[in-house]
Amino acid sequence: MPQQDIVKIAIQMPGAYPQLIQLDQKKPLSAVIKEVCDGWNLPGPENYALQYADGVQTYITESNRLEIKNGCILRLTKAPGRCAEDLYKGIQSSDSGVRCDSLKQLASVSTDVTFAQEFISRDGHLLLVKIVEDSNEVPLIMTHTLTGFMELMDHGIVSWENLSAEFIKKIASFVNAKAMDASIQQVSLAILESMVLSSSSLFQLVKQEVTMERLLSHLQVTNQQIQTKAMALLMALLQTAGDADRQELFVFLAKKNLRQYIYKNIIHSSASVGDEMAHYLYVLQSVTLNHLELRMRMPLDSYNQDQREILHNLRQAAFETESENSLSNERRRSLCAKEFKKLGFSNNSNPGQDLLRTPPGLLALDTMSYFASRYPDAYSRFVLENSSREDKHECPFARGSIQLTLILCEILRIGEPPSETGSNYHPIFFSQDRLLEELFCVCIQLVNKTWKEMRATQEDFDKVMQVVREQITRTLSSKPTSLELFKNKVNALNYSEILKLRQTERLHQEETLAPPVLELKERLKPELLELIRQQRLNRLCQGTLFRKISSRRRQDKLWYCRLSPNHKVLHFGDVEEETETPAIEGLQEKIPVADIKALLTGKDCPHMKENKGKQTKEVLDLAFSITYDVEEYSLNFIASSRIDFCLWTDGLSVLLGRDMSSECMRSELEILLSMEIKLRLLDLENVPIPDNAPPVPKPPSNYNFCYDFSQTEQ
Repeated sequence: MPQQDIVKIAIQMPGAYPQLIQLDQKKPLSAVIKEVCDGWNLPGPENYALQYADGVQTYITESNRLEIKNGCILRLTKAPGRCAEDLYKGIQSSDSGVRCDSLKQLASVSTDVTFAQEFISRDGHLLLVKIVEDSNEVPLIMTHTLTGFMELMDHGIVSWENLSAEFIKKIASFVNAKAMDASIQQVSLAILESMVLSSSSLFQLVKQEVTMERLLSHLQVTNQQIQTKAMALLMALLQTAGDADRQELFVFLAKKNLRQYIYKNIIHSSASVGDEMAHYLYVLQSVTLNHLELRMRMPLDSYNQDQREILHNLRQAAFETESENSLSNERRRSLCAKEFKKLGFSNNSNPGQDLLRTPPGLLALDTMSYFASRYPDAYSRFVLENSSREDKHECPFARGSIQLTLILCEILRIGEPPSETGSNYHPIFFSQDRLLEELFCVCIQLVNKTWKEMRATQEDFDKVMQVVREQITRTLSSKPTSLELFKNKVNALNYSEILKLRQTERLHQEETLAPPVLELKERLKPELLELIRQQRLNRLCQGTLFRKISSRRRQDKLWYCRLSPNHKVLHFGDVEEETETPAIEGLQEKIPVADIKALLTGKDCPHMKENKGKQTKEVLDLAFSITYDVEEYSLNFIASSRIDFCLWTDGLSVLLGRDMSSECMRSELEILLSMEIKLRLLDLENVPIPDNAPPVPKPPSNYNFCYDFSQTEQ
């Protein structure tokens, strides 16, 4: 006989030694039970059944017997039908003690579907309904009755809609009563929740019978179980309601300030919130915020006068302009376009085009307008500060606002249905009206702050917004309970802190790597560092255009510097504005690399010391110099971007025999290491890798397949 047909198990019975048997899965279960009963000399095997002894004590049936594993411990117990019959009689006993014990046991065994079917087949559930309707029992017996009824109904054998209106009203009266046993109210709330979720007709009946004021009052009690069940019923009502009923409920809850109820009585007063309550808070947050979805999905309508007026109000609030009525149409359009550009719109002649993207759609216009009207000083300061920055270094308010609104929508999961298992609620939501708008007002100023910390240009926009997303996400994950606390935490989490956190997490990940992987990483580093060094020297050989800085005005003259192909001489000289990459022969000045004594950066540079106090931080961060001829002479640079600064300082360090130290080098090394390790660990499934590169194929006979870009598409 195959081994899988035999399962070795132990069977227990109170007052008897356990039996160790080999269960034949092909033999009828009734025959197995008879053999067990014979082993203990028990008559009437039809009155017995097998049940798991540990964990969930489920009855063994023909349908679930294959789940029995080797080593399982089973128990010989009353058959479900016999147990159901005994409890049915016990519940009707005139002795209250017998009734209480029977109902308590019923609440326990009703979790098993096999027993539930037997008990319901005897109309046992109707017996429980009658006990509730008569309402003559003491609180303990009533609690056991309601618990047993709830467990029976959870199997879906009987429809909730078959219950009488009188029974439903009685359960609602338990919830509405001001003086009622807490255990009864807790189970009654759970029963009403199941009713509401089962059908729309029961939703209407429960909504009619349960007073909402009383439901809210359950959120103020100290009993966390009642709080949780009351919140569960409230969420069931909101989720099951039709549009009209849901709107009515929202209006009522808004008037009662439900969020303040929750913040004061659940979040603020409790040391911790249970998992079930956390889920309901998450659902409430999701359902409430999703009213913003319509605005998020709606693009701006260029023909909508109200929307156009909001756009122009943004512009007028930022700039004190001369009376536009006295200007010609052409002059007015030119002025508007100029100011919309300063506001950070990509399409300054028609800024509405920037708001066609959905999401965030009109929600981005709403948040910008809210910020401008709610915090006019901060709004004006943001716009005017960036209007005065040099080109490419200004932080675009409109573009940043549109992207930030989208980020907040994604973090708060606006427009997404609540997950059945979700529990990631934000306590700040319950302490703050108009959470999205207020978060936006804090975070748009954070965008400007982070932009300056990163010394960003327009090309760095996406990088800045990624950092801002990380700042917001990390701060919200710490569960701040107020907007002020969020503001303090998110502003403390500056760009340098983000870099430190990333480095710490990366080191932690490396520590968890297997030793062979770490060894591989160390072996690869020298080869990849050499690759970066060669790239830096090649970049110096290509050369770079620099601007001279005069005492009168920046961006006066241009000069070019490049390294000779043999890496022995630096050639430099003045060039004209339109000059492309000049030949080395055209650069009159030169410095032998062997004569270079030192590389200086920032405020240590001679040209920064000469204009001490006059240079901005941006210029200081892009300045570097080399000294030569016993440090009496220097060649001074101002890089056009942070990338050029890193490339040149790294390249000059290589020429001087020093280690590269720029942030670009560290980032590139990490990327190359990650890619190389992934390639080395890639499972190639025995695919041979050739030693030599494959030959370049012959060119095609014609190039008719190429697209002709000279032809304008119709």
